[in-house]
Amino acid sequence: MTAAAGARAAGAGPARRMQLGRIALTLAIGAAGGALFRHFNLPLAWMIGALFATTAASIAGVPLLAASRLRMIMVAVLGVMLGSAFSPATAARIVTWWPTVTALALYIAVVTGLLTLYFRRVAGYDWVTAYFSASPGGLNEMVMVGSALGGNDRTIALVHAVRILLVVIAIPFGFVLFGGYQRGSAAPLGISLIEYPLVDFAILTVCAVAGAVLARALRVPAALMVGPMVASAAIHLAGVTASRPPGELVAAAQVVIGSTLGARFAGIRPYQIARVALSSGGATVIMLALTLGFSLALEPLAGSSMQATLLSFAPGGLAEMSLIALALHVDAAFVSTHHVVRIVLIVMLSPLLFRTIRGIRGRRKAPTVITSDAD
Repeated sequence: MTAAAGARAAGAGPARRMQLGRIALTLAIGAAGGALFRHFNLPLAWMIGALFATTAASIAGVPLLAASRLRMIMVAVLGVMLGSAFSPATAARIVTWWPTVTALALYIAVVTGLLTLYFRRVAGYDWVTAYFSASPGGLNEMVMVGSALGGNDRTIALVHAVRILLVVIAIPFGFVLFGGYQRGSAAPLGISLIEYPLVDFAILTVCAVAGAVLARALRVPAALMVGPMVASAAIHLAGVTASRPPGELVAAAQVVIGSTLGARFAGIRPYQIARVALSSGGATVIMLALTLGFSLALEPLAGSSMQATLLSFAPGGLAEMSLIALALHVDAAFVSTHHVVRIVLIVMLSPLLFRTIRGIRGRRKAPTVITSDAD
């Protein structure tokens, strides 16, 4: 081993311990926030409490760090839990969901178009940054593609992070204010890990691992959630088991997901967050207004309740909106299916729509050239 390699190896230990310490601090703050919200019986207590606590700590300058690998595991757990919302009775209803699933494409196009104009005219972003900030979902994909095409990746990431933060806070408390949630009505997290049947635990573990591996191999969007969800849905639809993941794992998943979202703001100066929060806040209000409009228009055609339709079109993350559906006793199978379709449509349609708009802009800016008949 060379001297340089030895020095790097020596420095890796303390750096790794520092990273683990920051992750442990993040999860501890998140768990404390979740426990506080749980004590007051607030909606989606473990996730929203963790989100509030870690966001406040991040803005205050506490050196938090997201547990990315742990989040992957917990997202797979959540995928298995969402799959458990499918039952043999659900299969007969799936065919009735086509009007709202079809309307998602129109919703995405309308939201993206309006918010691109908003970010250009009101926020003053360059048009590439404006376009990829306007998408109602696909945070990671929009940041990567937008950055590759010349957009400001930090601004795009912040806009989407603030959007998810605001939606995750607004939706549950909106349900509380308008009667969609009663204090004390939160769904139980599930059977305790101590009492959990070993056979069911093994079956659901196989669903999580095999589903995630296969979905990643097939390059499915949101593979770590979608793969386990599909695998779990298949065995629940087949009647192999009716079990959900253990309650402790569900609570831990909420804490990790909420803490990860709050830790995204670590290391960012408050004035930067405030500046982006103003533009993203306005955009989120527009998105939520369109979400409400689409939900009201589609209510007669939807194969579920108004609350489920609203959650299905809400511009939050797949994991977050699905957790809200579970916590508020809303049709989780309906909601999660629509958000999976939304992500797939955004990943597929956003680059195509971008190229179309860029082509139109290019033709408008191109100078007029007079050619002869011989040309």
